[in-house]
Amino acid sequence: MFEYGFMRNAALAILIITPLFGLLGTMIVNRKMAFFSDALGHSALTGIAVGVVLGVTNTNLAMLAFGVFFALLLNYIGSKSASSADTIISVFSSCSVAVGLAILSQGGNFSQYSGFLVGDILSITEREIAYLAVLFLMVLLYYMLCFNWLNAAGIHRTLAKSRKIPVGVMEQLFSVLIAGIVMLSIRWVGILLINALLILPAAAARNLSENMREYHFFSVLFSLYSGVMGLFASYYTNVATGPVIVIFASVLYAATYLYARRHPIT
Repeated sequence: MFEYGFMRNAALAILIITPLFGLLGTMIVNRKMAFFSDALGHSALTGIAVGVVLGVTNTNLAMLAFGVFFALLLNYIGSKSASSADTIISVFSSCSVAVGLAILSQGGNFSQYSGFLVGDILSITEREIAYLAVLFLMVLLYYMLCFNWLNAAGIHRTLAKSRKIPVGVMEQLFSVLIAGIVMLSIRWVGILLINALLILPAAAARNLSENMREYHFFSVLFSLYSGVMGLFASYYTNVATGPVIVIFASVLYAATYLYARRHPIT
């Protein structure tokens, strides 16, 4: 299947995207931000819609700009509001999706944007792969410099602040990274599936891991495995790649869950 250029591009993209999902997914699961990343994915429709209204032809740029704005806005309002975080996220996510659908469906033109719902990894170009590679390096740099601080803030926010850790800055940067990953991956993964690929490998890894090293190792491994096997299976079954990857990740989660039930970590 690698005789085709688009399959080589898709394989290379998966080898970049899936480790990113594996790394970020561990912290998303630990910090209970699954709903947050899901809301970001749904807000992509509004990003596209805002781009259409403003005449921005580059949909990736429009989604990225709106995604970063949306993430920072959620963090700001969540820190000022007395309502629970999931309520704030639900309100903004629902409103964002409604506005996006209303604008994009005007005149019956939504069909040209429906591909964003399930994505198409086979359409990725070499330039877009280069963008993902740059983002991958940024995430690695962030983890090398800030992981211990962010992990400490996730365990005990007040204690982290007392140790002079810039908790607010770390959390804002992490939210921006999630927004970047989500928005730049949606075209190939799909709005309906992006959150599953962020959460399932990390959740499966958590079932088996006794420490943070194992947690990250298994998360990246499961994410890579799901991506590669999903690509092969989708090629030979002629099924969309994104859903098949999610199916593999779901099977891994189910298997690790059953294993953990029988062999609990002491």
